[in-house]
Amino acid sequence: MSIDPSAVEAVAPALLNVEKSAAVPAWFPGWARDFAEQFYAGASCLFVLHGNVHDLVRQSDDPPVTYGSVADFLTSQLFGNWDVVLRHDLSHGLRVFAGSDGDRLRKMVSRLSERIGEPKAWPRDPDAILDLLDRLIQSNLMETDPAKRLSIAVVFDHAQYLAPSSDLAQLSGPLGSRLVRLLSWAQNPYIKRNNMSFCLLSDQLSEVNERLVGSPHVSALAVPMPDVVQRKAFAEWFDGRDGKLGNLTDFTPEQLADLTSGLNLVSLERLLVLAERAHVKLDADSLKKLKKGLIERQARGLVEFVEPPTTMDDFVGNEGVKQRLIEDAKLLAKGRLDAAPMGYLICGPVGTGKTYLAECFAGSVGVPCVKLRNFRSKYVGETEGNLEQLLNVLRAMGPVVVVIDEADAALGNREGGGDSGTSSRVFSMIASQMGDTRYRGKLIWMLLTSRPDLLPIDLKRQGRAEVHLPLFNPPDDEEVRTMFLAMARKNKFRLDPALLPEGLSKHGFSGADIESIVLSAKRLALTQSREQATADDLAHALDDFVPSAQGLEKEKQELAAVLECTSKSFLPTEWKDRLNQPDARAKLQERMAAIRRVIEE
Repeated sequence: MSIDPSAVEAVAPALLNVEKSAAVPAWFPGWARDFAEQFYAGASCLFVLHGNVHDLVRQSDDPPVTYGSVADFLTSQLFGNWDVVLRHDLSHGLRVFAGSDGDRLRKMVSRLSERIGEPKAWPRDPDAILDLLDRLIQSNLMETDPAKRLSIAVVFDHAQYLAPSSDLAQLSGPLGSRLVRLLSWAQNPYIKRNNMSFCLLSDQLSEVNERLVGSPHVSALAVPMPDVVQRKAFAEWFDGRDGKLGNLTDFTPEQLADLTSGLNLVSLERLLVLAERAHVKLDADSLKKLKKGLIERQARGLVEFVEPPTTMDDFVGNEGVKQRLIEDAKLLAKGRLDAAPMGYLICGPVGTGKTYLAECFAGSVGVPCVKLRNFRSKYVGETEGNLEQLLNVLRAMGPVVVVIDEADAALGNREGGGDSGTSSRVFSMIASQMGDTRYRGKLIWMLLTSRPDLLPIDLKRQGRAEVHLPLFNPPDDEEVRTMFLAMARKNKFRLDPALLPEGLSKHGFSGADIESIVLSAKRLALTQSREQATADDLAHALDDFVPSAQGLEKEKQELAAVLECTSKSFLPTEWKDRLNQPDARAKLQERMAAIRRVIEE
């Protein structure tokens, strides 16, 4: 049953006289104030709340303060004086919802029984439930006596299963009917003039049908992760319940709030309850371990924490690049986030240590570092949903270093085709976040690739991955020898410097090549029950090693790194001299284009 606007034309003057109060308490969260402002302005009656919608929310300002779900907050606060509040999900169907107020619940049931029958007789099928709600709405709009007209709110939990994202071809059946019904409520001017509201809750906006979310009559409001003030208030509330916080942790509420960045209140409560029940006090080590696991679960396993034992002191070669990162790490350690770049692009031929450099920086910078795992999915809309969830967690964690390996393949581009536009949407979401200057120093992106020429220019521009760091193979004997000794230390192997022959630089070894040779010499020594390599071990490893194909592909990667470089101080002396020659960049670009043509042929 649909609502016919002409059928309520006679009662329109009465609806126009309904006054809505917009008094919103100052302690309400920001999303709730936005909700009230838009609803009381008549801008929208259908809201999609997304993001951190399954977290705990403060339920009152007067003591005793309590915490509950978002749905509880809607019932007791935003709709606290409304006549009828209904809640729906596919598992439980339609229910009358009044929280813990039994008297209010009985009044709601009585009012609804007069109009649509007893709750126990209500259908369970979602489409039949929407028909029932449509009948309730029409009955309410047709009521000529303002005293008998009800204020009605309906909360649809897990709304992505009621109106999921889908292709147009899938909307010819029941799914399309639901979508049209919801849109008709959102667009109906008579509903907007009355106290009737519909709230759809979904943790990922991308999973809700885009035709609903994109309607100008529908308002999408993000429920953000809790900030440090909210985490501190929750820790103080937990302490105030029985005064045990000091017995559960080594931290004050202020310190706990700072150390739990990236956690929602459900996860914070879980930390404290686990300590309470296990009778094990939360110290720095246990908090770090538990927080890591909880954040990885919140991010649905899409991030991996990087906790390397190395620092920038362990990185060998590329002195200009190394010095820049050491300076930036010191600024971040001092809390000067305003001086940090939005991101880095680390490029160079394969085997030059791009991933190792990122790990060394993570070990020096003093803030959490995560690697992005594969967030792409074969299911429609799930890739965007995964990325949305991931970005929500990262924003709440800041400051954090985000490492994306093989960035040219992972991030997509504007022209992504053959995947229903998924790659282009992923690219848009990443690019938008990388360019958001509100997160300067809070989200520090490190894009690693040996093919920076394949990375869209939108991501490489100033204000995103703005510092481009090129890496090269060690150019001379001294640096090659230093690299051999560093790789021996990394792999816990004793290598006498006197065993290294002269003229090693002529082979053009990369860092990965040198590590492979060191491991080969280590294996030879261990098979002979020796802990230290001999000259014969090293000579055999060097003679036996066959480097991967070099040729034109390596030269192209090296040229791409030089052309991407944003500061001459990052380059070796040989490349600085070449770039000082007339038309140097143009000649390098011509050479790279020629190599590309040869490879393609």
